Amino acid sequence: MTKFKDIVKNLDKPLFLISLILFVLGLIMIFSASNVTSYMNGGSPYEYFIRQGLFLLVSFILCIFIIKFNTKFYGIISNLLLTILVAILVLLLIYGSATNNAVSWIYFGPFGFQPSEFIKIVMIVFMARFYEVHEKRLNNWIIAVIPLLIGIIITFLIMIQPDLGTAIIFALLTGIIFLSSPVTKRIKANIILLLVGMVIVGVLAIIMTGGNFLQTRQIERFNFTRPCDRLLDTGNQVCNGYIAINNGGLTGIGLGNSTQKYLYLPEPYTDFIYAVIIEELGLIVGIIIILAYIYLLYRILKIGRESYTNRGALICYGVAVYIFLHIAVNLMGLFGLMPMTGVPLPFMSYGGSFTLCLMVALTLVQRVNIETKLRDKKK
Repeated sequence: MTKFKDIVKNLDKPLFLISLILFVLGLIMIFSASNVTSYMNGGSPYEYFIRQGLFLLVSFILCIFIIKFNTKFYGIISNLLLTILVAILVLLLIYGSATNNAVSWIYFGPFGFQPSEFIKIVMIVFMARFYEVHEKRLNNWIIAVIPLLIGIIITFLIMIQPDLGTAIIFALLTGIIFLSSPVTKRIKANIILLLVGMVIVGVLAIIMTGGNFLQTRQIERFNFTRPCDRLLDTGNQVCNGYIAINNGGLTGIGLGNSTQKYLYLPEPYTDFIYAVIIEELGLIVGIIIILAYIYLLYRILKIGRESYTNRGALICYGVAVYIFLHIAVNLMGLFGLMPMTGVPLPFMSYGGSFTLCLMVALTLVQRVNIETKLRDKKK
């Protein structure tokens, strides 16, 4: 285990600082966005603020422990964790009960645990370790595609919960890590052609059958354009998000003064929190947040490029893709560019499972940076 003073000394300070600022801003906005909903449901206005603060505290304490261990150790235990989480996903489908029309949560009293969220981080570490261990055998088709096959199985298990947003992110995450791996270009090219073919067949199947094998609720998700024309139907949520953004203008109407959080937006402290941020703090702050995301991703990719191992590089690239996909899917849903899928916005949205996973992901990146710096000092 690495000494604490060496950990602090070799942290990537810009990444730590920008993460801290975003987490603090997110906590403030969760309080602002949730207090009305909480109060009108008979609870304390501070309920979600306190719970998110506890999530952050517990996650931080756990990450202090995690960062002391070499990433190689987490690569080794990722096999066990992946097996456990896949087993839980299967058991959920058999014994689980639906929440928000999806069987994706396990509850311990008032707190929920979402296995499909944790499996994203475990998959990143698993693939990074797998391609490191088998680096000299990646010209072998069977070896090269094992992580992809595992990813396809997990994606299928998540889709039939059904949780479209998480399934999309997990599938893309697995695919992009595969393309970033040392697998030979020939195998990558063939896999891309195969996947494109599968997508074309899937689209043709939907068109030819009229989507008869999809649930009505799933078909409605594809009707995401011009949401305000469907204000009394499926466009209600997104249209109210537009109203919130329009209300905010450049400078916002003031922290805590959102009107759309008064039950116009469902759970405004989760999927639609960016709309509340712009309504209260303005488009300028909204743009600053996007720029902060870009800088955060740049720091993560920089650490990945500087890593002396493929394991470290793939972990960083995987975490960057993980964060980017959450940002992209959440904001594209909010702006009506794709169906709303219930994907949280990094740092801003309320939620214990995602907060813990995000902080662990950032900790793994910091650990890669620490290992790189310590190695450089030994030269």
